[in-house]
Amino acid sequence: MNTPYQMPRLKGFRFGREIIAYAVLAYHRFALSTADVEDLLAERGVIVSREAIRLWVNRFGRHFADCVRPDRPAPRDKWHVDEVVITIHGTKHWLWRAIDADGNVLDILVQPRRNAKAARRFLRGLITRFGTPRVVVVTDKLRSYIKPIRTLAAGAEHRALKGLNNAVEVSHRPTRKREKIFRQFKSPRQAQRFLAAHDQINLIFHSRRYKINAAACRHARADAFAL
Repeated sequence: MNTPYQMPRLKGFRFGREIIAYAVLAYHRFALSTADVEDLLAERGVIVSREAIRLWVNRFGRHFADCVRPDRPAPRDKWHVDEVVITIHGTKHWLWRAIDADGNVLDILVQPRRNAKAARRFLRGLITRFGTPRVVVVTDKLRSYIKPIRTLAAGAEHRALKGLNNAVEVSHRPTRKREKIFRQFKSPRQAQRFLAAHDQINLIFHSRRYKINAAACRHARADAFAL
């Protein structure tokens, strides 16, 4: 592991910034557990407990995600919104996710309900942050969306046709993969905290390889690691 020694040590932390940053990046970028990240660091001569890695992830994951957001391009004016069920201690919760036309995750929200009130809360946060979509809001056929969209985004066209929302359903796959590693999320707070950071950190590595050549892909990956 290349170690930029010019980075000062964080006050109160035993390990330097580059080690903490690498651990948080590996945990969010790849489908790894804290034990897996512990083994990766041990192979590089860094002996740290999985509990320390968990604390790093909880403390700095959101910070890294907030650093990524300002460099993102402005979202497209076509949104795909969907909700998927996640089980926490035997109780159903709903993960609401919105992406734009390029597949960039706009926001996620974990809620215990799947009704109009929950849809209004999620859409209000999206519109407050990104403004009203000018072209269309694409959802599944859940009727709870109809009134909130009509109220909060009166000028937006609302489409709810089968097959239009495949993009956002595909974006749920990394969540399912992490859910299996966690053997279900431990709490709604943990799911919200992890997924809010996980989606943003993974987003900068999605360079759409099928649209660019190998050199451009490597350059995009290098920029992502540098960021």
